[in-house]
Amino acid sequence: MNAELDRTDQAKTIPPESDEQLMLAFGRGSTEAFSELFSRYQQPVFGFFHRRLAEAAQAEELTQETFLAVLRASSRYEPSSLFRTYLYAIALKILNAHRRKMTFRAMFFGQSSESRQPALESAAHAEVMLRQALAKLQAIEREIVLLREFEQLSYAEIAAVLRLPINTVRSRLFRARMTLRELFGAPVPKTTSELKPSEERI
Repeated sequence: MNAELDRTDQAKTIPPESDEQLMLAFGRGSTEAFSELFSRYQQPVFGFFHRRLAEAAQAEELTQETFLAVLRASSRYEPSSLFRTYLYAIALKILNAHRRKMTFRAMFFGQSSESRQPALESAAHAEVMLRQALAKLQAIEREIVLLREFEQLSYAEIAAVLRLPINTVRSRLFRARMTLRELFGAPVPKTTSELKPSEERI
């Protein structure tokens, strides 16, 4: 009873039609609320997986799995952080589980899960170069770059998703950008405009 009252009190402080309000509404049984969330985040979540796996079919499968996980956990959702932070944390957990499964299968079939990236004829040369450069980063730095530049998460959100101190996120991102700059031989093109620390999205 107290937990339900807490959820109601929290809902009053969240702007109507926000992601968090929609998730709370879905937890109370509104299928329309979940449909709206799915509409907002289907493509971003698909992009999250596709940039890391390359194969569209796998990305689509894991996207569906992510939203199924959101469905299953809806009754336990608490708006203590942004919904998209919550969503990407689920997506990252599913991605890591997928990678472990692929590695396990490779032990029996003799194939590397990291090397099976098909050469897509329609892929732009720049995208291929970017993938190759990102592959040379440490795993944690690659995730930080992707979450920052493509998913457009703030430093605080990335820290929450990866469970890292925010200063570690900042330093690792700086190091990754310097590495990419050296690999490209030029300043790293940014997909999002940089914000000053005081202007950082919280």
